[in-house]
Amino acid sequence: MELKNMVALVARNGRHLQRYNNKGRRQVVGCIPYRYKVTSQTSPKHEDGLEVLVITSQRKGKGMLFPKGGWEMDEKIEEAALRETVEEAGVMGTVEDMLGKWIFKSKGNDAYHEGYMFPLLVKEQLDLWPEKDIRQRLWMSVEEAREACHHGWMKDALNKLERRFLSEQQQGEEKMDLAL
Repeated sequence: MELKNMVALVARNGRHLQRYNNKGRRQVVGCIPYRYKVTSQTSPKHEDGLEVLVITSQRKGKGMLFPKGGWEMDEKIEEAALRETVEEAGVMGTVEDMLGKWIFKSKGNDAYHEGYMFPLLVKEQLDLWPEKDIRQRLWMSVEEAREACHHGWMKDALNKLERRFLSEQQQGEEKMDLAL
């Protein structure tokens, strides 16, 4: 095991630094970790689609989800999203432009939260991370993740990521056509 593949980080606990909006809703942030699926051995840069990383919920039987958690007062929103992703999923990478904001009802209580989601292009997958012993992670196709995720607002964020990817893919093909 290499030291570069370990993270010296303990998951933050408690809510004394948590952000709340002006309606008293807890603000949470998260990422949809993704990578490009490569299927061609002859052309390793060929992008055939997306794979996204989902994690198990801490509550048994609550399905798969994307890493997310509280946005704290001492963090920028992108920093909080990356921190939560490292803590819960053990991956690091580039946080990209926000997918959107959602108001959703907590599955654990009757509280409403304000959630922000970002795509995260995964650059490194860690062997050890803070929640390794309480979560599993699994790479899936977008369609598999849509079926496995029980949170409507996260499915909506995934749909936005897929549309963004398809739009970028189409623009790339148009540029190639123009070059020919």
